[in-house]
Amino acid sequence: MFDSTCFHRQLAHGVLLAAFATLLPLSASAQTGKTFTNSIGTEFILIPAGSFTMGADKNDKDAEDDETPQHRVSISQTFYLGKYEVTQGEWEAVMGSNPSKFNGRSNPVEQVSWDDVQTFIQRLNAKEGTRKYRLPTEAEWEYAARAGTKSTYSFGDDAGQLGAYAWYDDNSGSQTHPVGQKKPNPWGLYDMHGNVLEWVNDWYNESYYSRSASNDPAGPSSGQTRVLRGGCWYYSAGCLRSARRSIGTPDDRDDRGGFRLACSPGQ
Repeated sequence: MFDSTCFHRQLAHGVLLAAFATLLPLSASAQTGKTFTNSIGTEFILIPAGSFTMGADKNDKDAEDDETPQHRVSISQTFYLGKYEVTQGEWEAVMGSNPSKFNGRSNPVEQVSWDDVQTFIQRLNAKEGTRKYRLPTEAEWEYAARAGTKSTYSFGDDAGQLGAYAWYDDNSGSQTHPVGQKKPNPWGLYDMHGNVLEWVNDWYNESYYSRSASNDPAGPSSGQTRVLRGGCWYYSAGCLRSARRSIGTPDDRDDRGGFRLACSPGQ
């Protein structure tokens, strides 16, 4: 069961994703461009290298201790990130089954654990041979979610605008929705706020930000729980902030949790 302050404020519930498309294998030109679509229909956007301020302002009324202190982080290499959360159709194309509670091929897959996601990634890598798919690091995820912004959300500080960008407790009807129905962030990524929480690669440590590396931080070297980012259909507005962190054990499966793929260019 995922653990977060938002979870404790709102009581428990469970979740994960959806969607599918079969396209031709990647061409060399597609793999080196600003976007590409892989063999199972996952669309990717090239995220530029750069620097940003990670974490929450300690004066933010919704900030939690594990979101502070704010610290400057540099992402030294470009990387690809999924335009959408991985869908149920994409999961089925690789795994042959669908574990999700809220059925819909274009909905994000959910009820997949961090360990399950690693199996999916291994099989997708094997299927395509040379392309190295992975989960984003927590720093890469927040960098892409902020998309050059410093505000509470990627669109500003006004939570009243969330309905245009995210599925959350005010508008979700207590379920997930097909990916890409809301507005994207400034870098063209959809559902970075809401719909499902997204597993990232990092182990979790509450005080990690106080000693995080400034260049390409990869999180603690070990731990008991993994990090999820992004908020979900079940959470309130304060839990959808760009800085928000949630956690789960690697074997947790919940109807609030899915993932988004990252990919390193040239692999």
